[in-house]
Order: sequence, then C-alpha cells, then structure tokens
Amino acid sequence: MPAKRRSSTVKTAPVSPGPLSLSDYLQKILTARVYDVAVETPLEAAPALSARLGNNVLLKREDTQSVFSFKLRGAYNKMAHLSPAQLRRGVICASAGNHAQGVALGAQRLGCKATVVMPVTTPSVKIDAVRALGGAVVLHGDSYSDAYVHAMRLKAEQRLTFVHPFDDPDVIAGQGTIAMEILRQHHGPIDAVFVAIGGGGLIAGVAAYIKAVRPEIKVIGVQMNDSDAMLQSVRAGERVQLADVGLFSDATAVKLVGEETFRLARELVDDYVVVDTDAACAAIKDVFQDTRSILEPAGALGVAAIKEYAAAHHAKGKTYVAITCGANMNFDRLRFVAERAEVGEEREAIYAVTIPEERGSFKRFCELLGPRAVTEFNYRISDAKVAHVFVGIATIDRSESHRLLAGFNRQGYTTLDLTDDELAKQHVRHMVGGRSALAEDERLYRFLFPERPGALMRFLSNMPGGWNISLFHYRNQGADYGSILVGIQVPRADKAAFRKFLRGLAYPCQDETENPAYRLFLG
Repeated sequence: MPAKRRSSTVKTAPVSPGPLSLSDYLQKILTARVYDVAVETPLEAAPALSARLGNNVLLKREDTQSVFSFKLRGAYNKMAHLSPAQLRRGVICASAGNHAQGVALGAQRLGCKATVVMPVTTPSVKIDAVRALGGAVVLHGDSYSDAYVHAMRLKAEQRLTFVHPFDDPDVIAGQGTIAMEILRQHHGPIDAVFVAIGGGGLIAGVAAYIKAVRPEIKVIGVQMNDSDAMLQSVRAGERVQLADVGLFSDATAVKLVGEETFRLARELVDDYVVVDTDAACAAIKDVFQDTRSILEPAGALGVAAIKEYAAAHHAKGKTYVAITCGANMNFDRLRFVAERAEVGEEREAIYAVTIPEERGSFKRFCELLGPRAVTEFNYRISDAKVAHVFVGIATIDRSESHRLLAGFNRQGYTTLDLTDDELAKQHVRHMVGGRSALAEDERLYRFLFPERPGALMRFLSNMPGGWNISLFHYRNQGADYGSILVGIQVPRADKAAFRKFLRGLAYPCQDETENPAYRLFLG
C-alpha cells in the first residue's frame, strides 16, 4: 500500500430541501419498513473475548440476516417508499456487494426489476448471491466510487430510480433500526457502540437513534487505515475524496462519503478508531472462537476497534457493543486471514537477525528462544562472515516481542523487528536468499491491483521494453486484491521516464528500495 495516499477536498453543499433534525430521524426510524425482509437479530455475548479484555463485549449479529448483512434494512425501506410508477421502471444501485443483495431481495419482494453495478473487485460470493436473487449484475470499476459513476450514467439513460447505499434519509433510517433493537434488547448500561464506516449510512442511522434516545452512550466509528474517508473528512471540516482505497475490507472501500452521512457523523459521532489488516484478521478469528461464525473484514471492524479502544483507555468492566455488519466472505480468502490473524493477535513476531556465519551459531541463537515455538525460519548462505536469518516466533503479546528483540540485541545479534513490515510479511519471507550481484540499478516497488484476469498482463504490457525485471514475486492469497513485488533495473538517465511510467500505470504503488528487509535479504 502507498505510504501516503493522495486526497482532495470536496465542498459540502447544503442538503436539500433542508437538513432533517434528530427528531425527524427518530420518527423515520420508528416508522421504518424493514421487517418485511429483515429480522430482529440477536445481541449476543462474546464470552471468550470478554474474559480476555476484562470488559463485557456484545455482538449485534447483523451477519445472521438472510443476505448475511445489515444492508437489506436501508435498501428495502427506501424501495418501500417508492411510487408504483418508479417501481415499474425499475431500480438501480451501486454496491460492493452487501447493499446489492438488499436491493435485489427488495426488488424480488416488491416485484420490480433491479440493476446492480458492482466493482470488479467484488467477491464472487456476493455477485453470485445478487444473481440468485434475480438482480441484473453489471461489473464496472475497481471501487464503489467507480461503480457509482457508471450506475448514475445507466440511471439517466434508462430512467431508473437510484437506490443509494448510504446517502439517503430513508436508507439511513432503515439502518437506524439496528440501534433501536440494541437498546430494546439490552436495558443495562452501554458505554459505547462500535460501528464500521464505509459511506456512513450505518453509523449515521445508529448515531441518530442513540443520540435521540440515550445520548450518554458513545458512538464510535471504525475505519480501515487505508480507507478512512470519513475520519479525514471530519478532521478537515469538509468531505475529502481519497485518490485510492484499500481493497481488503471491500464493503468499506469508499473514496467519498455521503453529504448527509458526513453531516450526521460530524455532529453525532463521539470518536473514531482506525485499524489495520492484521487487526481485522485477528477480530475475524475472535468472533469465530466465540460464535463459530466467519465474518467478512468489514463485519469484524467493530470487534477490532473494541480491542484497540479498551487497550488505549485501560478500560475494565465496561460494556461495549460491536455491530457485526456482514459475513459475505470468500472461502479462499481464509488462508490469508488465518496467517495474518496470528500477527494481529500479537501471537507471532517476525525478525531479521544477523548471526555469525560459523558452526554452531544457529544452535546458540535457538537456545536464546528457550521453549518458544519457531513459526518460521528462512536462511540461505550468502556471506562468508555473517548470516541474515528470517525468523517467526510465537508470542503471547506485543510486550513479549519487545523483550525478545532487546534480548537478541543484548546477546550481540543485530536484530530488526519486521512484525509490522508489510513487505516482509507478504513477500520477503518467501524470497529469502534471492540476493544477486547482477541486479545493478535495481528499483524495488510493491504494487497493489484488483485481482482479476489480465491484471498482471496489463502491468507488463505498460512497462517500456528497455527495462529489465530483476525480481518478481506474486502469490494469489485468496483476497480481492493482489500484491506484486517487482525489481526493475532503471538506469539513472531513465529516472524521469520511470516516474512517468508509474504515474500512468494507475495502480497504487510503494517504493521499497530503501526497505531494510529488502536490503538485508535481497538487495
């Protein structure tokens, strides 16, 4: 992922005909038509996670809806308010998948045609589900925002009614019924409700109801660190459009939040928590251990945030609610989740350790580890005096990994902690020993691209023929995006042309030439 994402600000226009008040939203939520298709989902305790954290963690199980997501609430509420003429013409939506299923189900119940525009990065499980419900699927673009532009074009051409996934008062009110159920199901104190944010429809509805009825309860938004459009917007005081978004949590990969959702979030949301991929993977595992259910990344963000929030505030004895908002997970993605969950749970630390290249040095190093399990060890002889080893070690928590690092250094082993190094975790661990004396003028780049046929060929086809690829690593990890690591030999005289090539490629990229893991093992 790029270290620094470009963004731009979008001036927020007044909501027409006029912003709805908190009492307006309360009335709309109380009268929302959602239960023709939705069920009141359980509010369940998470006993194992609660015991670990020392807090009462409750899960609002929206993943148990018929379409395995909360999105059918808002979609159906909007469609139930359409006129007969609008229903006859048909509806259209743009969605990363969950809203799409809600619209398709709503159209099936109301007897109208539904066209659904989805990014090409959408997991196949969501595409198949929409088609099974009778929706006509159109795949376009790499993110929700790309799909939205195309949907608006089709809307105008075919005179369809657009069902917005988040920026519509009826959609917001439909999602707000979740908060109504939470407060009805739990009469005791609730300290905070944690809500994943994409475009903001869910948190807008939840916050509107809670602040109207129980304003003492904190509403805390959760975003991925590579898709934090709402947080950036709130900080800027105006909507911020991201140049690109991360694709791991596809259901929250929104470049620009809604006007109305931004207004409500800015006024009503108490705080925000940003989590990364490893934390989301660990949260998926946490929920599985308590429920035996597997959430999609967006569905686990609330749980990931509770863990980080409780640790940051040294909270004990509090009651926290996480809305598990979706479970449309591709099975093939689980191998990636399982691997990264160990790091996200702080149960694995990864190091680069320099040891003497002499007999017995490996044994002496292992003796330092004591009874700890070695989860990974990669080494290849490359120098007459020193050896660089890539080692993974099972740990209890992050403090133990820090103690291990200090212990290695005290024993004279120069050690680099790679636990949070994305390059090391995705690529270098599979390529240790690939150093070459022939790789002159090598520039190392990591590219992120939507996982679809032809993506690699597009990359190779766009690269000028005069540059040699000196290193290449790629592995399909079951996710909706792919990551490739490429070494390209670029003479100094071609630096300007190389920069032009990168700008024209349209893939998010990160220069890793100075990455210490690369320098130790590959450079």
